[in-house]
Amino acid sequence: MANEQLDGVNPTRMELLDLKDRAKLAQKGHSLLKEKRDALIKEFFEILERVQGSRDEVEKKLEIAYAELNKAQVDMGDMAVKRAALSVRESVELDISSRSIMGVSVPVVKSVAKENNVLTRGYGFSETSVNLDIAAKEFEECIKIIIELGEIEKTIILLASEVEATKRRVNALEHVVIPRILNTVKFIEMRLEEMERESFVRLKVIKKSMEAKEE
Repeated sequence: MANEQLDGVNPTRMELLDLKDRAKLAQKGHSLLKEKRDALIKEFFEILERVQGSRDEVEKKLEIAYAELNKAQVDMGDMAVKRAALSVRESVELDISSRSIMGVSVPVVKSVAKENNVLTRGYGFSETSVNLDIAAKEFEECIKIIIELGEIEKTIILLASEVEATKRRVNALEHVVIPRILNTVKFIEMRLEEMERESFVRLKVIKKSMEAKEE
């Protein structure tokens, strides 16, 4: 890119002034995009840490929930556990909106979960195992975290995409657009200087010719 220039540019003073303005604008844009890229990367890694923590928590709770569910199946039998599961009332409401991170629209999911206990889940606690109650409680808590994980992971995907797009724009400005503009500015400056020298030489020749005629 060192010697590449913009196409279709006339070596005039007006063009030179216009290109210098374009160079300043491109350099300012490059600086702003670098700041945006760095801020997005920082936000990306901060959110990534939350993902890992939430995943670890879900895995631990699911491990407990399935272990207790297996115990309940042994105590109650599969059919009794299925009947109890079908009688459980829905207890989670979602409100999905969005927010902006450095111009990137990311989801915001608010979940309102009804706090259940052995009396409010919908199945008769006198006919069920305490292990089923523990499993239900752990699954309910997992749902909250999984909803949060969905929001976070979607945000990470969107931020990663924007980071890559911003990187491409930064590189294009840094390695293509700005060098071409600056190379063209240098070319026009050199061409104008050359034209001035040629004009000066022509004027000297004309002056000498006029002086010779007068003599």
